[in-house]
Amino acid sequence: MAEAIFRLRNISKTFPGVKALSGIDFDLCPGEIHCICGENGAGKSTLIKIISGAYQPDPGGEITFEGKKVSFTPRQALDAGIQTIYQEHNVFPMLSVTENIFAGLEVVQKGIFVNKKDMWEQAQKALKYLHCAFDADALVGTLSSGEKKLVEIAKALVFKRKIIILDEPTASFSVSEIEMLLDVVKKVAARGVAIAYISHHLDEVFRLADRITVLRDGLLVLTADAEDIDESTLVSSMVGRDVSAFYHREFFDRGEAALEARNLSGNGVHDINFTAYRGQILGFAGMVGSGRSELMTLLMGGAKKDAGEVLVEGRTVDFHSPADGIRARMCYITEDRQHAGLFLEHTIARNSIIANLVNRASFFIHLDEDYRVGQKYIKELRTRANDANVVVSNLSGGNQQKVVLAKWFHTNGEIYLFDEPTRGIDVGAKQEIYQVMLDLLRQGKCIIMVSSDMPEMVSMADRVMVMKNGRIVGSLDRGEISEENILQLSIGGSTI
Repeated sequence: MAEAIFRLRNISKTFPGVKALSGIDFDLCPGEIHCICGENGAGKSTLIKIISGAYQPDPGGEITFEGKKVSFTPRQALDAGIQTIYQEHNVFPMLSVTENIFAGLEVVQKGIFVNKKDMWEQAQKALKYLHCAFDADALVGTLSSGEKKLVEIAKALVFKRKIIILDEPTASFSVSEIEMLLDVVKKVAARGVAIAYISHHLDEVFRLADRITVLRDGLLVLTADAEDIDESTLVSSMVGRDVSAFYHREFFDRGEAALEARNLSGNGVHDINFTAYRGQILGFAGMVGSGRSELMTLLMGGAKKDAGEVLVEGRTVDFHSPADGIRARMCYITEDRQHAGLFLEHTIARNSIIANLVNRASFFIHLDEDYRVGQKYIKELRTRANDANVVVSNLSGGNQQKVVLAKWFHTNGEIYLFDEPTRGIDVGAKQEIYQVMLDLLRQGKCIIMVSSDMPEMVSMADRVMVMKNGRIVGSLDRGEISEENILQLSIGGSTI
């Protein structure tokens, strides 16, 4: 293998309260495809943002490019020949392919005139090399998802990038588009371009990789030639954890069916079937983009149903808004509490009563009553706040999550959709949230939980449904739930 063009040595990155990367060594060589694997939250995105200049590492590490020590901004990294192609398309749909490729980097002649002919010819040459089925005049908005990704790769070729970073490039692709992209990636690497390829689809990894690096909890746990590693070893490297990471809970007898989906489709999910019972936690696992949160939104009435049916307590329901879900005594603890779960600049009291307004006879403000409600849940949930007039933005993440719970408890709900219930809160607060969830089960409530935290899913779920590409691809009963089995299903394999 050629000498590395890019090296990271002892790279760490710390955010407030979180060590995202610790002591990472990583390099890229011209013409190689170096795949980066790891669970959600392993540190993959932080790593590529350091490579591309979007993040600066903590003091003490070293970055070298073409043998020279560097510290890039995103613009400097791009000018040096490093281009990142993210999962989301970075294109202008109302412009042509040529205009997208040269946006902000137009070829000019005599200092003032844009040379459209030269740009078109360069774009067309790159498209031809990539065997694209469209030409440089095509309107990008008319292209498929896979073709839009090819436009971004064509841009990298036109400007002779030396390193291309591809971050989950095949998310939402069809099978034929995936095949097309994998062929293109190999073709680009054959030109001597160094490729960093991030993917949780292990079939893609083993088809492409010259080398594989595995991150876990911000640590480098493995770098190996692809030919020297098998899928079982790779999965084990991705999920290995100490048993102390797991929470030990009490289990309860299964009650009546509370929520059922039959052939449910809409909001990006397809043909969903499951039954959730009182006294149990039904977990939904899968990689980012698998459709878990989209399903929760659909169940709550936040998105339009295309087909199938939802049953609450055995009765078919047809929610047209989240208000309909609330009236059916459903509760949705969203993953984004700061933007979708709370009014941060309002008080605990106001946030505590907001969801139940749909059940009130009027929307008139009753300050004394609202304060009493807020005080009640501060006491019941042991929220760390002086009183219910405290503004929510002044609370810690764990206490903000308790205010979200208070909002839903006040609706007298029976079915709780927990989407990433402990994201962004400390270990002590996690234990308190888990205890609240168990108290709900003890009362005979039903919980559906989405979580990217593997120990949380393994510890808390009675049953797990695993999603990929908007579909349920497998289910695990309590005795089958393990990190390895969840990950195997998430990436399209079979359980161990």
